[in-house]
Amino acid sequence: MKVLGIESSCDETGVAIFDTEAGLLGEALYSQIDLHAVYGGVVPELASRDHIRLLPALVRQTLKDAGMTVADLDAIAYTAGPGLAGALLVGASVAEAMAFAAGIPALAVHHLEGHLLSPLLADDAPDFPFIALLVSGGHTQLMQVSGVGEYELLGETLDDAAGEAFDKTAKLLGLGYPGGPRLAALAASGRPGKYRLPRPMLHSGDLDFSFSGLKTAVLTMVSGTNGAAVCAADLAADFQQAVVDVLVAKALAALRQRHLRSLVVAGGVGANRALRDALDVALARQGGRVYYPAPALCTDNGVMIAFAGAQRLVRGERSPAPATIRIRPRWPLAELTRPVAAQ
Repeated sequence: MKVLGIESSCDETGVAIFDTEAGLLGEALYSQIDLHAVYGGVVPELASRDHIRLLPALVRQTLKDAGMTVADLDAIAYTAGPGLAGALLVGASVAEAMAFAAGIPALAVHHLEGHLLSPLLADDAPDFPFIALLVSGGHTQLMQVSGVGEYELLGETLDDAAGEAFDKTAKLLGLGYPGGPRLAALAASGRPGKYRLPRPMLHSGDLDFSFSGLKTAVLTMVSGTNGAAVCAADLAADFQQAVVDVLVAKALAALRQRHLRSLVVAGGVGANRALRDALDVALARQGGRVYYPAPALCTDNGVMIAFAGAQRLVRGERSPAPATIRIRPRWPLAELTRPVAAQ
């Protein structure tokens, strides 16, 4: 079965075609980083307009690269949420219109499910069940994954997600946009241990997270209320280490609680080298293993949406109503088994 996937939840426009027998047939991805950099963050209206401008051309390019036409597709999958409402509407409108015209199903896919299942695209994929650490944009969650569509929420952030904390801390340090990768690069030149930053909820006894207090601690340092100038590189290194310490500790706790040894890490923060190194060492000590998506699949992309849509198509999922625009800007992953209501 051949599925075209469309990703337009935020500031990347992604299109891909996945075949359940032949694998990935083609993909195209455009990032809006340069567009939003001058504003220091994503501007929703500009993001939506750029998706409108780019998406038709990217669809044509992907079909051409795969040597296919719309008539060769079995379904079209698109990100229905969570994400920016206007950006989601662009992808949903294009997907539903194309599917209706071709007489094929349109599948509304959860953005985080795309991230969650992306490590399964690797040749050496994890087996179910496993624990998943989702660290994508505004989300930091621990899930037990027992199969496609079988997700149990174990813990999540109570305020800022890890990715948000990275971006906000980068802004405090004057690093610009996108903040997370720039802060990680700066941290690589610093030495952790100079500043005493908190590890929020490290000993809370549950699997929830909180990173707003860590961000506030950095603000206190930067604002000079501690009475001394700061070294940005060392502070970035200490901040990154604090986040890594919490993520690793909570992930290990989830594995122990569920008596599992396989951990999947997905989402943009999952590309962080310090986090990967710490998890690899920690899991090896416990006889476990960490699985990551390919670096190109850590950011938002159409491949993960096409793959997730293909898995649901194989399970028999079809459009509940043809040409119905279905988006959910706020869509808890724990509700994924429920139908997406028309908005």
